Amino acid sequence: MHILAIVLQSWLLFSMAFFGISKITGAQHQVELFDSIKLPQWFRTVTGFVQIIGAVGLVIGYWYAGVAAWAAVLIGIMMLVAVVTHLRVKHPIGKMIPALLNLAIAIAVVALYADELSNLFG
Repeated sequence: MHILAIVLQSWLLFSMAFFGISKITGAQHQVELFDSIKLPQWFRTVTGFVQIIGAVGLVIGYWYAGVAAWAAVLIGIMMLVAVVTHLRVKHPIGKMIPALLNLAIAIAVVALYADELSNLFG
């Protein structure tokens, strides 16, 4: 089970780092995405920084599983909001797949590290 947790945690880490950096740097597809979901561009940057914070938490989580669990909670909430936002503007399911996949992985990471949620740095 430990290997599965590390694999899922790593997937989530690289996904959040990639998407966070692309949001912060203003990648064209991210700019267009935020235009299509009718959110201001400053919120794209904020979202990117939150994703980077989640990624950093997942890195720390390699040594402290409680931090990984809480980082996954943060990412899960963010991905849930992303899915709801896509639904709100009636995007096709294909545009929601990254958020849905990362939501499912975040839930799995939280479940795998559930015992550590109360033990942040222990």
